[in-house]
Amino acid sequence: MKKSNQEAADKINFKNLRRWYFFALWTIAITVILSQILVQYNLKQQLSDSKIINISGKQRMLSQKIVKEVLILNYVSDTVSQKQISHLKDVLELWKTTQNALENGNDSLAFPREKSETLNKLYAEINPVFSTISQSTDSFLLNLKQKSNLAQNQTLVQTILKNEGVFLSKMNRIVSQYDLEAHEKVTEQRKIEYWIFAFTLFVLLMEFFFIFKPTNKKIEKLIAKLLSSEKKALKLAYDTEIISEIKENSVKELKSLNYAMENTLLYCRIAPDGSIIHIGEKFAKLLNYTRFSSDKKFSEVLTTDEKEQLNIDRIIFEKHRSGWQGEIKIINKEAQTFWLDLSMVPVTIKKEESELLIICFNITERKKAQREVERLNIENSTEKINQQKIISSKIVENQENEQNRIAKEIHDGIGQMLTGLKFSLESINLDDKEKSAQKIEYLKKLSLDIIKGVRTATFNLMPPELSDHGIVSSLAKLTQELSKLTGKEILFYNKTDFNQRLDSLIEINIYRLTQEAINNAIKYAESSHIIVQLSHSNTLLSIIVDDNGKGFDIHAVDKKRNSESGMGLLFMKERIQYVNGRVFINSIPGEGTRITFNIPI
Repeated sequence: MKKSNQEAADKINFKNLRRWYFFALWTIAITVILSQILVQYNLKQQLSDSKIINISGKQRMLSQKIVKEVLILNYVSDTVSQKQISHLKDVLELWKTTQNALENGNDSLAFPREKSETLNKLYAEINPVFSTISQSTDSFLLNLKQKSNLAQNQTLVQTILKNEGVFLSKMNRIVSQYDLEAHEKVTEQRKIEYWIFAFTLFVLLMEFFFIFKPTNKKIEKLIAKLLSSEKKALKLAYDTEIISEIKENSVKELKSLNYAMENTLLYCRIAPDGSIIHIGEKFAKLLNYTRFSSDKKFSEVLTTDEKEQLNIDRIIFEKHRSGWQGEIKIINKEAQTFWLDLSMVPVTIKKEESELLIICFNITERKKAQREVERLNIENSTEKINQQKIISSKIVENQENEQNRIAKEIHDGIGQMLTGLKFSLESINLDDKEKSAQKIEYLKKLSLDIIKGVRTATFNLMPPELSDHGIVSSLAKLTQELSKLTGKEILFYNKTDFNQRLDSLIEINIYRLTQEAINNAIKYAESSHIIVQLSHSNTLLSIIVDDNGKGFDIHAVDKKRNSESGMGLLFMKERIQYVNGRVFINSIPGEGTRITFNIPI
């Protein structure tokens, strides 16, 4: 109870202290601001006064210059030029304008309109003299211009000389008066500054005795308490920060892994009874899966065909312990048919608790290509049929090898690493900091291995750049990755800045054709430099693959259709026909090979 009352009292004292501090600071701030306003105002006045004094002194010089020019024109010059008359007019006009600005004020020159009574009297006294000199000079110039009444000019010159001395005398008095008034302003400003300085010192002295000194003791006590609490809190904060940083890094790694899986892989997690635990974003988009479908089984979401649903449920029931890999046909809500290469990997979560990791690859385009190959086999001649059979068998063999490799890679690699990741996460004990840090470091490495495995698998099957960004980005990525993997210099140039999206079937075939040409240059040509160039016109897309390898005899390879290299060229020619394109192969033994693909767009 006493502690609670003490805390309440400390809070009240702190609020009062803060209010006094604010009052003290505002007082000093207002004093300084007022001082600056007065200083700036007086400085502005001084600048104006110095300018006026300078201009007033210049008026004396101008009056003397006018007299000098008049005497030269009247007594010295034998012939009067227009240039001399014009110069005297300019000087006279400047003299008049400046005198008017000094007497009546001028905004552009910052001359004040209001003046002291003494200055008004002095200007009233000098006005007749100024007017006499001005009018006499104007008449003098008019006589010179008209070349008449030249005898009158003698009288005008005497008048100007007579009044010029009077003007200088009176102008000196005006300048002296301006100087005197400026000095009085400076003296007044100095007094004001002394008063402000004395007031500021007084405020600071009062604040020291009545605010800062009394509160200083309270602050010292408060700081002593805070220092005591700080020592205790520092150790706790340090330990908490380390644990928080470790946890944050782990969360970032897991988020990165989750993002990679959600957006690059068709995957989901299901229970042994077929109910959905979680489904990836990309897979959900393909199946049109929404939260309203969460009460359905995996088979019901996967296809609307009842027979296929029963078949999928049977596979899950029979293979939920051993796993399964194969191809299935699905029909979505829009009656669209898809083919999936599906792998089912059992994952043990806890003792007597498990789930199934489903990973799929969309092979619909490949199935379409297979059906197209079958149709062409039926329509073509016997020789074509035999060739198609060889190609089909090779495709099937490659597909089986690739499927087995993917299933083994997923089951032995990604599946086991995910299981290890799950176990390691569950076994982390935050109380044991040293072991927790070691396990988290292990989890980071394991997460990176999983991400690398997922990216490698998806890149080999269908690079995400192809579906997301098109053929240009996917070819650039292909050359970059192959260059890293093989150590050869493989470059890609988009010569005409092609950026169009094509039909997915055309893009896939272009990608595979280019991939096959590059792989042939790497495997058989023994080349060190490979250049892939892309260009286009309004109706044609052209891709050229050049290498500096050993080259080959095209006719000799065509005769060896059963050889691996002969089949590779045959695959290219067959695949290019799927997109109504043409392939041109030029090779010189010892110099290199150029393969050109022309595809209509």
